[in-house]
Amino acid sequence: MRVLVLHSHPLDESFGRALYKLTCESLEKAGHEVDGCNLYEEGFDPVLSAHDRRVYHDIPDNLTLVKPYVDRLLKAEALVIVTPVWNFGFPAMLKGYFDRVWLPGVSFDLVDGKLTPTLRHIKKLAAVMTYGATPMRAFLAGNPPKKIVKRVIRAQIKIGAPVKYLAHYDMNNCTEQTRAAFMAKVRREMENF
Repeated sequence: MRVLVLHSHPLDESFGRALYKLTCESLEKAGHEVDGCNLYEEGFDPVLSAHDRRVYHDIPDNLTLVKPYVDRLLKAEALVIVTPVWNFGFPAMLKGYFDRVWLPGVSFDLVDGKLTPTLRHIKKLAAVMTYGATPMRAFLAGNPPKKIVKRVIRAQIKIGAPVKYLAHYDMNNCTEQTRAAFMAKVRREMENF
């Protein structure tokens, strides 16, 4: 299975980068073809410019500046998102990816105001997330990233596709043991993805 792994953390030495590498390695060990998309390393521009917004609904003009990323998304059979949660949301880099790449004609069709999802070829979805907040603080804030993954993105892919949401909460107070336990969980889940 071809798996697109999206990553958005700027620091090579971060725990998030270690999780990204572990995720890719574990998926490869399980026999998947991994397309690792490290948005920072690739120099992805997350800014939806005035031009981008003007041509947003103009297919295929809307694809011009992000076509390589669109092609990768359309080839994927599964999607894994590996990212920190900052201020109870995706980092701007990842949010910009969704704004600029998940376009009309790519992730949905919009005809007479009716939206039809078009990423039904994606058969599996997973997220590997790190939070500075505790589970309770994330819950009280509504946990937007979890809802985006488990509701919004899930609704755009194959109906009934399995979704895994792996989260290490309270990174502000994590220990070597909590990080190691979470990495073991990620390894196990990705090797059985």
